[in-house]
Amino acid sequence: MFEFFDKDKMLIPIKIWGASIDDIEESCLEQAINLANLPFAVDHIALMPDTHTGKGMPIGGVIACRNAVIPNAVGVDIGCGMAFVQTDIPVRVLRETITGSGELIKMMIGSILRNIPVGFKHYSKPQPSAVLDKAQAEIDKYTADKELMKYIDESYFSVGSLGGGNHFIEIQEDEKGLACIMLHSGSRMFGNMIGQHFNKLAHSINEKYYSSVPSSYNLPFLPVDTDEGQRYLNWMHLAMDFAYENRAVMLEKVKAIFSELAEKFTGIMPNYSDEVNCHHNYAALENHYGENVWVHRKGAVHAADGEVAIIPGSMGSNSYIVKGLGNPESFLTSSHGAGRSYSRTGAMEKFSVESVMLDLKERNVVLGKNSKKDVPEECRFAYKDIDTVMENQKELTVPIKKLFTVGVVKG
Repeated sequence: MFEFFDKDKMLIPIKIWGASIDDIEESCLEQAINLANLPFAVDHIALMPDTHTGKGMPIGGVIACRNAVIPNAVGVDIGCGMAFVQTDIPVRVLRETITGSGELIKMMIGSILRNIPVGFKHYSKPQPSAVLDKAQAEIDKYTADKELMKYIDESYFSVGSLGGGNHFIEIQEDEKGLACIMLHSGSRMFGNMIGQHFNKLAHSINEKYYSSVPSSYNLPFLPVDTDEGQRYLNWMHLAMDFAYENRAVMLEKVKAIFSELAEKFTGIMPNYSDEVNCHHNYAALENHYGENVWVHRKGAVHAADGEVAIIPGSMGSNSYIVKGLGNPESFLTSSHGAGRSYSRTGAMEKFSVESVMLDLKERNVVLGKNSKKDVPEECRFAYKDIDTVMENQKELTVPIKKLFTVGVVKG
């Protein structure tokens, strides 16, 4: 970790977990400097080793705020995160067992793709949701934001769906040769609409009361002790709960597919263990540096001492299960993944579909995707090297499992 602090340009320093300042893209550093000039930011800004430019705030960034929440410092996929479970089935069995559709691993990936909506798709019928049922029972908490009300009803059709972009479902292999299941998803369109709504509202309020935060930062804030701030927190927590439930439901569906096909074609019923479900886009009230502050983690995961977290690599590379080391300088945080080296547009321009598909074939990775035309957007070359990221955050986490992609489902 090193510290960047230009006293002529910044109110507080930026602490960066990386090799050098040259590894941070200029636009990302500019956004971090903007954060460091917010009058309610506490002690310092933290940048994780996977950091890159986001909307308003860097992805892989952490800011602690005094009595303020910033919708763009949480992001629009509120509650986005990871889920994981270990199995006791050897990956060798999945590759060597031949079905009428080829290798068992290929059948599993195909079945997941057919049974779990990906991209913009959703279920044709409403799905059970304890989170949304609870919201309906407490509807008075949400009625002030009438524009968002319809998304509570609409989200019943999205519970247990994947989405697109960098979201994925993977079957992985651990270092003992055993299969694992990992998935990455969030609050779907629900969190997106909430984030956009409150970012616009915060812009409007900041302009009305002549906020000292320049609008060019794209970091409008809401004081926590206002009606608008409390409403945002209500909706943010609802989106977080929905995202958590979405991952939990999806993981159960994938486990059911995995179990059914494993038993049918191998006679083995898998056992599951070590389940994890964690967020990496949210704000939480925590105590740091002697005061209660709102810690915003945008593309960053909570990593308290001994806490288990998930740090995925990119499609076709390695991922890690880690234990946090509780580093106070990172606000008990670590990276949430590898971090992009190329934007989606840049990756499409740089890498061909053919080269990516050849790379996956050479690495013996089964891809489940309805359209291959945009596959370069999420290829491993579009991301930083996950092992370099892990080396740069060895003060923040310790790996307990190293995982390798065997099959992946993408939107």
